[in-house]
Amino acid sequence: MYFILDRGPSNKALSVRELAKKLNIEIVFLPAYSPNLNPIERLWKFFKKKVLYNQYYEKFKDFKLICASFFRGIRKYELELATLITDNFSAVGT
Repeated sequence: MYFILDRGPSNKALSVRELAKKLNIEIVFLPAYSPNLNPIERLWKFFKKKVLYNQYYEKFKDFKLICASFFRGIRKYELELATLITDNFSAVGT
């Protein structure tokens, strides 16, 4: 089994590597500075485009409401997200 992770400090911790080895899991790290390969980064970029770009929220509570509304109604973006967040990745280690 493979775990594909970014290079965050917690992912590179010795305890994580030791546990992965014990469980026969191979960790594959994404290349540095490659957020386009990480699906969650694509979602955050899309979120920021829809919620933050060219927007000003005078009150933090308004910002929180808009953020919550985005995620509650995320299904309306299903077609757009389907093209951004895909599983079209190559097999590792084959």
